[in-house]
Amino acid sequence: MVGLNGYEVEAINLNGRQRLRVSRMVGGRRYFIAYCRTPAEVAAHVDLADLVEVTDFSAYRRL
Repeated sequence: MVGLNGYEVEAINLNGRQRLRVSRMVGGRRYFIAYCRTPAEVAAHVDLADLVEVTDFSAYRRL
């Protein structure tokens, strides 16, 4: 998911546990912000209402 001001939230597997990685793109560089366990922890860094899901449509072109 991406938000305003270059924020990105990704669901990842870290050491066998599900985490949400918050990062921010500034001036062409990505900066790590936090690993979060819950959406409430993500909300401490970025407004959840601003996040939108990004869909990769390239898979549909192959059909």
